[in-house]
Amino acid sequence: MLQKFFVVLIVSMLPLVELRGAIPIAAGMDLPEVPALLTAMIGNLIPMPFIFLFAQDLLKRGTTSKVEWLRKFCEFCASKGEKGGEKLQNKAHHGIYVALLLFVGIPIPGTGAWTGTLAASFLGLEFKKTMTAVVGGVLLAGTIMLAISFGLFGLIS
Repeated sequence: MLQKFFVVLIVSMLPLVELRGAIPIAAGMDLPEVPALLTAMIGNLIPMPFIFLFAQDLLKRGTTSKVEWLRKFCEFCASKGEKGGEKLQNKAHHGIYVALLLFVGIPIPGTGAWTGTLAASFLGLEFKKTMTAVVGGVLLAGTIMLAISFGLFGLIS
């Protein structure tokens, strides 16, 4: 059983997949709902401080790499962070942290904790408020995914 939780933890740490993929996997492995949600949330949140503090600089350095695949990957990620930041800024104005929470919390592709944290970094938002908004967003997305995933798998079985 511990190995299954480890899979959920690792999958939830992956960009693009995050807990939006980890929770359905947990449901498919028939793990208990609350421990699965907590494991996925913890895994999803582990990379966030590092992304906020270091990713922007690393991506900017990577865009000058002579290794083509690395340069293209860094350009893609930097562009995603900048575009995400612009969208947040345009929609939010003074409620930027609420917008960030909702951006992370609505479980659609491209709006997870990785993109939201990177966007906040590009916008120069405050670290503590950003992490609070991202935690709230991860909780919201996790709750939505939990209801969908475990409800769906409950109907199937």
